Amino acid sequence: MKRYLTYDDVNIVPKYSELESRSDVDLNTKLTKNVELRIPIVSTPMDTITEYDMALEMMRWGGAGFVHRFMNIDEQVEIIKELKKVREINIEIYDSPLCAAVGVTGDYLERARELVWNGCNVILIDVAHGHHKLVGEAIEEIKKDISDIEVVAGCIATSEAAKQLCEWGVDGLRVGVGNGSLCETRIRTGVGLPSVTALLDVCSTADDYNVPVIADGGIRNVGDVCKGLGCGADTIMVGSLLSGTKESPGTIEKKGQWPNEQLFKKYRGSASLDSKSDRGEDENVEGNHKVIPYKGKVKRIIGDIKDGIRSSCSYVGASNLEEYRSLVEFVEVTRAGQVEAQPHLLN
Repeated sequence: MKRYLTYDDVNIVPKYSELESRSDVDLNTKLTKNVELRIPIVSTPMDTITEYDMALEMMRWGGAGFVHRFMNIDEQVEIIKELKKVREINIEIYDSPLCAAVGVTGDYLERARELVWNGCNVILIDVAHGHHKLVGEAIEEIKKDISDIEVVAGCIATSEAAKQLCEWGVDGLRVGVGNGSLCETRIRTGVGLPSVTALLDVCSTADDYNVPVIADGGIRNVGDVCKGLGCGADTIMVGSLLSGTKESPGTIEKKGQWPNEQLFKKYRGSASLDSKSDRGEDENVEGNHKVIPYKGKVKRIIGDIKDGIRSSCSYVGASNLEEYRSLVEFVEVTRAGQVEAQPHLLN
């Protein structure tokens, strides 16, 4: 039986560096075969994470936000149209891609058409199990019906799945099964693979097809972002880190009275009962929901992530992400090593 590791199981080995300043690190990367980003961060297509405000903020920073599909076509298209208008007049984001998610049943093809006709550059086929016949059919239909569109598909966790999707013609892969912060897939089904080994396996195959990889799920801190990139991922998809921010969808709720009042926002998995109930569904519940303390503007979080990636590059002597992926060396750590990694005085 193969041994699988996740982010907490490994650390990155520090190496000789000649980098004079961490600010010199180039964070440019690829989202898909033909779409580039200025930072390796994308926001997840969840209904409590990415709508207009989050997608716009991600574009401003040089990343991308995948507008979720849990709304009618007109609403999703309107968000893309508004983002396109801003992009046309804002030189800072004029080259940023517009990204949106679709499913594999129902109106997915019509939805993809409308999104692309109104400016969408990247379509994400957003399903829990990407190594599936319906995903292959959706890729084929979208590629046949719509010219000049980049298609990302997932979620997957094995080299076999990566090979299959690459041969189906994807332009990007989304990796991560059962590892989301509110996901209950492994608890309810026993299915899923730890992130580090899954990424190493998928990226080794994706490299053969020159297909970029998005690491999704399991990210609890900036160090995990760095480890995901070190495993070979080209971008990292984040959800929980961005939850509860000003730009995430939903209203700010107040609890308590001033001066002791606290602010919160809701965060929920797409397969949670809370989310499914809003869509009139009640089966295959594999997620949860939570009230998150309000975090303020997302720019502070993105800034912290950028700083952490640049520092990690400095520790291994890399001036860009391509060098970083080639230089990162992992070691497995014991439980004692995991404890040592935490600030001791706080325990």
